[in-house]
Amino acid sequence: MIEIFHKFVKIYYLVLAIIGVPVNLLAIVILSQGKCGLSVCISRYLLAMATADLLVVINEVILYRVSYYYFRGSFLDMTPVCSIIIVLSHISTNTSVWFTVSFTFDRFVAICSQKLKRKYCTEKTAAVVIATTSLLFCLKSLPFYFTLKHDAIIDNVPWDCLTKDNYFTDLGWVIFDWFDSVLTPLLPFALILLLNFLTIRHILVKSRVRKELRGQSRGGNHSDPEMASRRKSVILLFAVSGSFTLLWLTTVAEFLYYNITDANFADYTNSVIVFEQFGYMLQILSSCTNTFIYGVTNTKFREQFRIMLKYPVKLITKLTK
Repeated sequence: MIEIFHKFVKIYYLVLAIIGVPVNLLAIVILSQGKCGLSVCISRYLLAMATADLLVVINEVILYRVSYYYFRGSFLDMTPVCSIIIVLSHISTNTSVWFTVSFTFDRFVAICSQKLKRKYCTEKTAAVVIATTSLLFCLKSLPFYFTLKHDAIIDNVPWDCLTKDNYFTDLGWVIFDWFDSVLTPLLPFALILLLNFLTIRHILVKSRVRKELRGQSRGGNHSDPEMASRRKSVILLFAVSGSFTLLWLTTVAEFLYYNITDANFADYTNSVIVFEQFGYMLQILSSCTNTFIYGVTNTKFREQFRIMLKYPVKLITKLTK
């Protein structure tokens, strides 16, 4: 069973790499053009998320996992190189997660506080939040470079990356590991659930009040332009944050199991290992889903997506003529 699962994992990451790069590139190109009918603020966050997701696919999927399964012994396995790849993987994963949190908070403010919306939901604020988040998680991920050691030295060249033993025993590293785990994914997971709950509650209360004010509670059937205009933004918010929650749920559950039971990885059964790896697979899949979500929830994004797909055909036809 475990051998079959590993073969499936090997194919899974290759397919994810093949799909993940082009779909995220398309999302970046389309969102950067600003033709999706979205506010500049929303476009900023979605563009940042698409860029971070692309980096996750490049660093975590291609350079780390695909290279492990298909290109063992390449220069990517040299200890200094794979150490940098691991650091870059942490940076891209953390920024991808926290850009999702930032987007969720921005939409929470826009929907629940019209007064704060004018000050916070601006292009300038979005740029500051994105830049600050990127810088902080770059700095936070740098220590991981010093937690790794080589597995072997061949011709005076260190190969492979293993976690140093003192990472699990030294108080400083233990605290850092807990801080890292809480920061991603426990805190983002909790924040997104909380913000979505508060947003849903606000929408339900606001909708009920507006219906009463407009006489709909007495059987009227009047349209509500304000609620209709919010609907697309709300659908996009819940689709993005809901996808993140579902795809990270297994990883969060595995982390809680590991720490609550005080389990030792060396004692993991095959079923627990499969559960853990399945969590990683779903977690990384979240870096490829947002483009499809935009396509489903935004008509103008679909139009631009079709134009982008037709462009190579038109270009080849024009060149052949």
